Amino acid sequence: MGRQAKGAVVCTPLSDGGTSYALRFTAYKVRRFDTLGTDTEGWTRDRAEAELQGVMADVRRGIWTPPSPAVALAPAPTDDPTFHEFATAWFADYASGVAASTAATVEWRLTYVLLPFFKDHRLSQITIQEVDRYRAEKVQGRDRHAAARARGGKDGPRPLCNNMINRTIQLLGQILELAVEYGHLPANPARGQRRKLKADKPRRPYLDSARQVTALLDAAAALDRESRADRKHVSRHALIAALIFAGLRISEALALRWGDTDLLGCWLTVTESKTDAGRGRKVKIQPVLRDVLRRLRADNVDAPPDALVFGTATGKPQNPSNVRTRVITKAIDQANGRLRDGEVPLPRLTPHGLRRTFASVLYAIGEDPGVVMDELGHTDPDLALTVYRQSMRRAQGEREALRALVQGARIGSNGSGAEFEPAAEPMERAA
Repeated sequence: MGRQAKGAVVCTPLSDGGTSYALRFTAYKVRRFDTLGTDTEGWTRDRAEAELQGVMADVRRGIWTPPSPAVALAPAPTDDPTFHEFATAWFADYASGVAASTAATVEWRLTYVLLPFFKDHRLSQITIQEVDRYRAEKVQGRDRHAAARARGGKDGPRPLCNNMINRTIQLLGQILELAVEYGHLPANPARGQRRKLKADKPRRPYLDSARQVTALLDAAAALDRESRADRKHVSRHALIAALIFAGLRISEALALRWGDTDLLGCWLTVTESKTDAGRGRKVKIQPVLRDVLRRLRADNVDAPPDALVFGTATGKPQNPSNVRTRVITKAIDQANGRLRDGEVPLPRLTPHGLRRTFASVLYAIGEDPGVVMDELGHTDPDLALTVYRQSMRRAQGEREALRALVQGARIGSNGSGAEFEPAAEPMERAA
C-alpha cells in the first residue's frame, strides 16, 4: 500500500498587512505549489485547510488534475503584476515539471532570498539598477555579519557567498525571461555578466593529518558506545571508516551489501554508482578498514549476502541527510569537544570531504595516481589530481603516520603524530 498523500497550507504575509494562502503538496510523485488567494479575496486559514483536505482526497482517489498553466501564467500583456504574484505563478508551473529536491531548492531561494527584496516591485520597476542594488545589499549584509562576529556578537542568519548570490540572480533572470516573453518587460535586467559577482574559490574541506582522521574515528566509536542498548543504530565508526578508507560516495556506501565485500581477498565491489565509471569498480580494502568490517560482520553474522552493510534496523537504506547530520556532524562535534589546548578543530565536513581525504591520504603515502583514479571511479586523471588531491600536513613523520594508520596501526595518546600503539589483533577471517 502506497504512502498516504500529505500536504500543507502556506501562509505568506503581504506588505499591506494581509495574508496570501497557498497549498504545498505532492500529487502523483510530483511536488506542487498552488496559490489560492488572499484574505481580501475571502480566504482564511480554515478555508485553506478545507481546500487542502479536498485536494488530498482527490489525489488519493486519483481524480485530481492540476490547473492549466495557461490560466496561472498568462496575464494580459498590459498588466503589471508584482514580482510576488508573477513569481508565485511561475513557480507553480516550474515545480510541476522537476524533481521534488530541485523544486525545494528553488523554492527556498525564491521564498527566503528573492521575495524579501523584490516581492512588492511591479515587474516594470525591476531595472538593471534595482538588480545591482539587490546584489549590493547582499554583499553588505555579509560584511555586516562578518563585522558582528569579529566584535563577538551573535551570528544571526548565515549570509550568502558570492556563488549563492549569483545563483539567486540567475533564478531572477529565469523568472524575468518569461516576463519578457509576455511583454511585461522590454529586456531582461538580470541577464549579463556584469550582474554577477566574482566567483568564490571553492572550499573543499577534508582531514589533513593522521591525527585528525584518528580523532574523528575515535569520536564515532565513542558515539557508538553511548548509543541506547535497546535501539539498533548504524555503526558510525564503520561507516565513517568506509568513507575515509574506501573513498565511497555516500550513495555508494549506503547501497553496499555484504555480498559486495570480499573480506578474505580484501576487495569490495561498487555495484551502484551515479556514473558508469564508478559502477562495477573494485576498491582495495585497506587493512584498517578490513579489521573494522570484520568486526561489523561478526556482529551481523546472520545477515544474508544481499543485506545492506549500513542499513537501518529494518534493513532498509539509510537516509543520506541523516548520515550527514546524525553520523558525520555529531562525530565532528564529539571530536572537537575532546580537543586539548592548542589542537586545531576538525573542519565541518560532508561525506564528499571524507572522499577527498581518501584521495589525499593515498597520494600522501605514495600510491600511483592511476590507482587512485581507478579507486575513485574517475576517467579523468586530472580530476583526481587537481580537485580531490589536497595537501596533507608536512610535519615530520606525517607520511609515516598516515602509512601506519592505513595499515591498521593506531596513533598514541601522547600527542606525537609519529608514535603509534600496536594495532589490535585482527579477528578471525570471516567464513
